[in-house]
Amino acid sequence: MADDSEKEKISAVSEEKEEDTSIAVGSKPNSKPGSAKSGAGSKPGTPSKSARTKSPKSGRSDKSGKKSGKKKTASAKTENEDAASQDHDNSNEMAAKIAIFEFPDELPDGASSLFLSSKTQEIFDLGDGNATEHKLVKIREKSAILGDIQKRAAVSDFSPIKKKIIEYPEDYLVIIADLDYKFGENFIIVLSVEAKDILLVAPEVKKEGEEEEELENVVYTYVPPVPKDWVSQGSEKEVKEESLVTNRPLISQSIVRVRRDFGAPITFKDRNVGDAKDAYIECTAYEDPNYDVVKAEQDCAVQAIPETFNVSSQTEWKYPKNANTQYEYRTFTEEQQAQELKKDHLNSFMTEVRPRFEEALQQNEIMNVFYDDWMSLSSDDNTFGNKADSHLKEFQSFTDLLFSKEKTITCIDWHPTIKGLVAVSVAQKLTFDARVDNSNKIIMTPSLVLIWSFVDPIHPLLLLEAPDDIYCFRFCPTEPNYVAGGCLNGQIVMWDLSAHSERLMNQRSNKQEKKKNTLNTLPGYADENPLETPIVRYTAVSSIEYSHKAAITDLLWIPDHMELNRMGVAQESRSGQCVQIMTAAADHSVLVWDTRPASKADQKKGSEHSNMGTTSPLKHLDLNWRPSMKVYLHKSEPGGDHNPTVFSISEVQGDKSVLTRGSEELKESMGTGGHFSTGVPKPSSGKEKRTLTGVNTHFYCGTEDGDIVYLDWMPQKDQDSGKIQTPKPDYYHGMHDGRIVCLQRSPFFRDVVLCVGGWTFSIWKEGLSSGPILKSPTNKKQLTSGFWSPSRPGVFYIAREDGSVDIWDLLEKTHEPSMNQNVSAHPLTCIYPFQITHRQHLLAVGDNSGTLHVMEIPWSLRHPTAGEQQGVQAYLDREVARRNFVVERWKFREEEKREIEAEHKKKMGIAPGVTLTDEEKDMRDKNEYNAFLEEERNFLRLLGILKEEDEVLPET
Repeated sequence: MADDSEKEKISAVSEEKEEDTSIAVGSKPNSKPGSAKSGAGSKPGTPSKSARTKSPKSGRSDKSGKKSGKKKTASAKTENEDAASQDHDNSNEMAAKIAIFEFPDELPDGASSLFLSSKTQEIFDLGDGNATEHKLVKIREKSAILGDIQKRAAVSDFSPIKKKIIEYPEDYLVIIADLDYKFGENFIIVLSVEAKDILLVAPEVKKEGEEEEELENVVYTYVPPVPKDWVSQGSEKEVKEESLVTNRPLISQSIVRVRRDFGAPITFKDRNVGDAKDAYIECTAYEDPNYDVVKAEQDCAVQAIPETFNVSSQTEWKYPKNANTQYEYRTFTEEQQAQELKKDHLNSFMTEVRPRFEEALQQNEIMNVFYDDWMSLSSDDNTFGNKADSHLKEFQSFTDLLFSKEKTITCIDWHPTIKGLVAVSVAQKLTFDARVDNSNKIIMTPSLVLIWSFVDPIHPLLLLEAPDDIYCFRFCPTEPNYVAGGCLNGQIVMWDLSAHSERLMNQRSNKQEKKKNTLNTLPGYADENPLETPIVRYTAVSSIEYSHKAAITDLLWIPDHMELNRMGVAQESRSGQCVQIMTAAADHSVLVWDTRPASKADQKKGSEHSNMGTTSPLKHLDLNWRPSMKVYLHKSEPGGDHNPTVFSISEVQGDKSVLTRGSEELKESMGTGGHFSTGVPKPSSGKEKRTLTGVNTHFYCGTEDGDIVYLDWMPQKDQDSGKIQTPKPDYYHGMHDGRIVCLQRSPFFRDVVLCVGGWTFSIWKEGLSSGPILKSPTNKKQLTSGFWSPSRPGVFYIAREDGSVDIWDLLEKTHEPSMNQNVSAHPLTCIYPFQITHRQHLLAVGDNSGTLHVMEIPWSLRHPTAGEQQGVQAYLDREVARRNFVVERWKFREEEKREIEAEHKKKMGIAPGVTLTDEEKDMRDKNEYNAFLEEERNFLRLLGILKEEDEVLPET
């Protein structure tokens, strides 16, 4: 009701603005109901509904023509004020009929109900978004509606009745608003003249002389609606019942997590049921009567299909190769089949194959093909550990908060005789520029080698002090109290642990009994705190002048059965001790150091010190130690020499088979040591020593550029300069995309070398110069170290930068590791497996945070399978054959290329002894001239003198 009053108010105000006076159309007492409602110019402020529904039955009075004309004009103007401002005579006549519009009970033929959206009403001014009561009947041009259909197409609300609108004969259409949706939609459109005459009643014409009553002027006034009091119907109770009301205080809960747990690595592992309490909960099945469903009937569909079988056979594994074959199957006709069956070669083939086929059938009848051979393998249960375990288990971890924290482990070595002792060297994690900037701080920080014992994983057993950070060190195999190490500044140092041998042997008693500390104390003074870790100062250090000019990255004790003289000749060592050391650094050289005194005076001085017991026999080397031989790594082409980082020789400690291969006298070209101008004193005479001719003097070197170099360490006379110097390498290959960090020979095959560098690793066989027999695919993470398994010939370990270890088995997979296991959250730096006992193998892994992880190797990785060594040997032989085939193909392609070039030269007349005809000579001269012109154009184009002309387009 309030909305209707508001609409009436707005309509009255707008009508008063348009007309100066408001003229109401009166009605006779016998007027038909509903005519006043739709009359033209009717005001919305009708006092009552009965007054609105009354209208004159016979039309308006026309007492005076002038007055009646004014009323008709006002009525037409009121109804057509929303049209397109076009005044036509027909519209005036139609407006007169609109004043007496009636709503019928049913729509006549030619009038249809139509829904018009708010957009359409806005375009044709049919209402402010909705039809209003004071404008029920509208007159709109037919052309305007057709223009809307053409403009908006299917979007126009008039498009469904487009055909009827076109067929309508008149120029104006009548649109009636159906506010009560009496006929289903909000508007009615008249599309025929007959329907228009029915809906719009024509005014009755009065007879001449008949007087009509003059219509009274009615002035409508706006009466605002009066609000009524709100009467409750009970809805507020329902709203209150449905509303959510908090009856208790809210509960707050805070979940806190330790900061160090964020981002920490998560390690999942298998656990046996008997290892922990309540590790197994049995959920037994029981019958629940609540869910007892009886299946009364079941529909099952069955389809007959051929049976499938999975059949496999054991075949010899060969190297996988990429191969493809494209073929089209052949079908024979009956005549062709008959001809093929009559051929002799088919009968001979069947005769030859028949005995073998019958033998195979007999074997299948005799033997049980379903017998599980795998269950009968490795039936020995007297081994340490569980066979089902196939992953590394952490056995112990070592770290020192004072000496090794926030440092990187550079090298690992196990004590050769005492089980349970492992030593690591640590260094600062600084770049060269950072070392220069923090040189004062680094000098005050001690450079140490830590010796750990499994008895005490918290405190190191011994600390070996060095003048600079140690990048590599090794225990002497024959005298474990001697330790040699390579420094960052290129010097080589030696430690003598003889004074602490009892501490190393009696590891458990160090915690209970007090021992005398013989280091840095005078005789007679006892150690006040026996649990304090003693620091052992280095005994000897090499001369800085004759040392390496770069950091020593690899160090090796030469086996005790041989020694090298100044000319690199391998001679028999009768002392049975390891007395020489080989070192490599990135200064293009590999040096050989001798720990024995160079002269008799030094030897006598060393023996006197040893008898006094105050100093070590190695004291004579301190600051006077010089290399006895130098191997320089030249390059075959200009551009700098090789920078070795690691190396590997063929002779190993403990293998003395070379001593039984006979001996020969050295050639005269190698015998003179005076030609070797290194400035070092001459070692002891080798006349009484036997020369070992079976020693392979060639060795492998890995460089900083990722090259594998194979060269001879024996110096030779250069034909150009006449000097005695290291010969150029036999060959080298740039196979790796980073610095070589590992170069180690297999403990089972002395001629097989594992090389790790950059993001790949490769396996080389000595004597095969064409390339590696195996190269791994590029890894996502950089590889940092590698080591062969000491017990399984086909297994080796690779350390990665992401803190994980790859375990490779050549007999299982060669394209990917057999197993990968994460060891640390920090990058791994070095790795070293060691056999403690027959039943226990340990793997020492060092990371970039100064922590040494000792992992226990499972049974499957330490126990070789039956015939594993023979299988690996067969694999190596196949790879060597493959490499030889590749070399043959290379040679064949080169020969083919040379033949093609010779044939081309022959055609061009370049080959000697060939007589050309005149035509061939002209063709040769023409080809040479064209080649010269092309080369000249290219040269001028590079200089910018010759400009390319635009291509002329063909005329059309």
